[in-house]
Formats: sequence, C-alpha cells, structure tokens
Amino acid sequence: MSRTRTAILAAMALVAGTAGAAVAAIPPDVGVAAIPCTVDYKVQNQWDSGFTAAVTVTNNSAAKSSWAVKWSYAGNQKVTSGWNANLSQSGTAVTAANESYNGTLGTGSSVSFGFNGTYSGTNALPTTFTLDGVTCNVDDGGSGPGPTDPPGPGAKVDNPYAGAKVYVNPEWKAKATAETGGSRIANQPTGVWLDRIAAINGVNGGMGLRAHLDAALAQKGSDELVVQLVIYNLPGRDCAALASNGELGPTEIDKYKTQYIDPIAAILADSKYAGLRIVTTVEIDSLPNLVTNVSPRVTATANCDTMKANGNYVKGVGYALNKLGDAPNVYNYVDAGHHGWLGWDDNFAPSAALFKEAATAEGATVADVQGFIVNTANYSALKENHFTINDSVNGASVRTSKWIDWNRYTDEQSYAQAMRNQLVSIGFPSGIGMLIDTSRNGWGGTARPTGPGATTNVDTYVDGGRYDRRIHLGNWCNQSGAGLGERPQASPATGIDAYVWMKPPGESDGSSTAIPNDEGKGFDRMCDPTYTGNPRNNNNMSGALPNAPLSGRWFSAQFQELMKNAYPAL
Repeated sequence: MSRTRTAILAAMALVAGTAGAAVAAIPPDVGVAAIPCTVDYKVQNQWDSGFTAAVTVTNNSAAKSSWAVKWSYAGNQKVTSGWNANLSQSGTAVTAANESYNGTLGTGSSVSFGFNGTYSGTNALPTTFTLDGVTCNVDDGGSGPGPTDPPGPGAKVDNPYAGAKVYVNPEWKAKATAETGGSRIANQPTGVWLDRIAAINGVNGGMGLRAHLDAALAQKGSDELVVQLVIYNLPGRDCAALASNGELGPTEIDKYKTQYIDPIAAILADSKYAGLRIVTTVEIDSLPNLVTNVSPRVTATANCDTMKANGNYVKGVGYALNKLGDAPNVYNYVDAGHHGWLGWDDNFAPSAALFKEAATAEGATVADVQGFIVNTANYSALKENHFTINDSVNGASVRTSKWIDWNRYTDEQSYAQAMRNQLVSIGFPSGIGMLIDTSRNGWGGTARPTGPGATTNVDTYVDGGRYDRRIHLGNWCNQSGAGLGERPQASPATGIDAYVWMKPPGESDGSSTAIPNDEGKGFDRMCDPTYTGNPRNNNNMSGALPNAPLSGRWFSAQFQELMKNAYPAL
C-alpha cells in the first residue's frame, strides 16, 4: 500500500468518485516513520440508497489509550449503524471513537471498524481524516463497485471468489488425468505452490509464475478468475516439521525479501495481469509454530526457538503482506493453522495476537490482509455432525475425551468462524473472510460413521461418531484413510469466503524414509508409518501411508485413496 506525506496529500488533487478510492502519489524515499497515521477507507458494498464501509486506521505516533477518528462527507451520506467504534454524526462531520475494549492503539498498531450508511446521488469518498486532531494519510486500498458499475480490472471486491472461476493448474490436471479415475476431478482448481526461489521461473522445465498467470488469462476469457498462489519459503521454514524444511537458513531474511518476495511482487504488479484476482496464501505453518512449538512448551524445538528469537517469521510475513498487497488485484490470506493445533484455550487468543503482530510488521497494516486460511494441507474434518463441543455423556463433557482433549472446537468450520471473530475483535477489518482447505478432509468411504457413537462413555461416543479417523488429531503426514473433501466453492457459510483445494490432492506431505535431495527437505518420522510418535501427537502411531516420496512429489497411491474415500463421493 502506498503511503504519502500529509503535505503532499493536502497539495495534490484527490480523485473521489462513486465508490472510488482516494489516491495520492508517493515519493520513493518516504518511510512509514514520517507518517503520523494512515487511514484506509473502503466501500465494501453499495446499492441504490445505501452502503457498507470498513475503515482501518494505523497509528505511527505515540501509543494511545483512547482514540477518535474524524472525517466529513461532501455529500448527504448518513451513518446509520456501526461496529467496533462509537460512531456519531453532526451534519456532514463524522466521529468514530473507540469502544471500551479497543481503546489501546500502540505505535505501529491498527484498529478497524465498520458501518452502514445511506446516501443519494454520488457516494464520494472523504478526502481528509484525522486521528486525535492530527491529519492522516489516505491509503490507496480501493473500495467496492458503485451501484450499477461492475468492478473494473483489479478493483477490490469483498470476496474475490464470489462470481469468479478459479484457475485450474494444467500441470496438476495432467497428473490427475493420467490416474485411473482421475479425470473425475482433474478440472478442480488447486493452489500453485511457490516453495522455493527457482519455482518463480519454473523448476526442471515446469511452469513458472508468469506461465501460470498467462495460462490463467487464457482460462479467464471474459469472466472473472481467481489464481491461487501459496507463498511458502520463509527462512528456517517449518521449524517443527523436517519433511517440509526449505532452502533458506534461519538468518536469510534479506535473501527471502530480495530474491523471493520482491520478484514475485514485481510479476504480480505487471499491468498485464491486472484483470486477474490473485489470492496469495502466506507462509503456511509458520506463525502457529511460534505459539505451540517454542519453549517452555514440551513440544518446543530448537529451530522454532531460534525463529521466535530472531523474529524472521514475523518480519517475513509482514514484508510479504506489504509488498504483495501493493498490487490492487492481490488478496492476501494468512495461514491460521487448524483447530487441532490452535483450538485450545492457551493457543487461540495468543495466536490471533501474533497474527496481528505480523500483519503490522515491516510496513504492513491489517488492511493488507484480506483474510485467513485454515487447514492448509491438513486433514481436520470440515463439520462433525454427530457430536458438539457442548455435549456430555454420563455427566462428562466431550471436551474430556481423549480425541478432543479439552479443545474448544470439534471441526474446522466452527474454528474458522470463531478465529475470524477473534481477529476482528482485536482490530482486523470486519470484512475479513476465511478460507478452508477441504482438499483432503472428506473422510468418506465405507468407514464413515452414519450416527453418534455409543454412550458408554465420552470416548466411545466421540470415537464412534467422528468422521476424522486419524489416530490422533496431531497427525499430519500422508494420512491413511483420508478422502477428498467438499469441492471448491465460494461463500459456503457465514464468514467463509470459500472452500478451496490449496493443497493439490496427490502431492505428498513428506517421504516415508530419508531421501537425499537438493531442496532442503529432511526426513520427518511423522511420515514413517512405523513411527510410534512424540509429545506433539501424544506418542501415538503416525498413521502415515508407506512408500511416500518427498513432499510436493506425486504420490499415486495417496491420490487413489483420496478418491476412494471422497466425501461427497465421486
């Protein structure tokens, strides 16, 4: 997002049209430190006589214990209701003051609020905002379409998946089609993984980023089309899972920025691709590791302690959000783990706080975040229908069962919706949406339960009724019995932007045995079917399939099992 000096903002003409965005140029040497505050005002939805707006203000001055944002309308707009701020209006002047729960606004921190309003004629954007009397700069985040105008090329929409096709990766399609029965799903959209620097230009003659974007333009035609990219190459990547370790060492943050993120950002900013909706899922598994796998936790690893101490996960995610978010047609979604990782009381709120820390690092703001993705490349069931977290058996809560183990959530959808609410409550925009990776969480086939388990005790009740048939909720590598989940679709539930297949079905999570390679990928015993476990899975068997190749390589046996156990069935 570009940021401008107040003096320049006051001197330059600002363009403000129907549901447009206030924009000013930025000298290349202007830094965030020179800016007292930045305001991002977006019209998210608009109809004949009303609109919904979201506002994010970033404070770059001294920390505050209370705040008030003010602006004036040029037309007859009226605020009718709001959330996350105490809104009042006198004539054209609007004041948004903090609520009792969000008055603290630290240096570099952001707070978001939203409201509904009415108007007639033209709904011109306000051009001047103040935070506690100090004039702020206007971020060029853009806003939604007018009441009769379709979104222009690259125009931000509330949900990029709504009304759009999604890119089918030709390389994955070819592999799926080559499998017996694979043509049934070969036209499903999957994520394009940029898991090393070489992937930007293509590995071993394969398609690079530009080739995928060019293919996406061909698929797009006159329709809207989403391209899904996985940004996955942090320094010291996957500090607790050796199978997906990356090419960059723990201290190589500068190389990550200049040789990985910057080239990707430059390609995405090419005007040739302005008509695509580009969804980036940013650095899966990274931030959650800094909550659960660091000292003094029993699950701590030395690598995760190192990454927490040097801050390079937080810096890397913030840098990616800031740089990639500069392109107006890019929608950043940050990885938020899954319910079997962060759903416990001592993980949930600290994780949300860490996500905000990363989203306001390295020049990023919460306005650079479209939403979050859960269950990426994982197996947690979408919805468990045969029990709820509030059930009890013979006076014992299901939370005491060995499977749930005091977790607050039974499945991914309830976790995703709750995490969204938590994130909004701490200052993320109210319009953020969630993605759920359903590529391998179907758990169908003949072993799928058709009703609740026996009420002998909480364990028989939960184990007999649960769809997710992993040995332990912490098992993550090439899980036996897993199946394809819900097909990709937009807006399937409240707060959920889409179900997606971000992990291409048939691509391995890691090798069953050690395999020498030049990709930095190690051997993780959780991918070994003979492994008896560790504290992260409560010392249970791994549940992994045998004879698996390196992570990301095609695993035919797994692909066949996923189709066999698909739910809904193929």
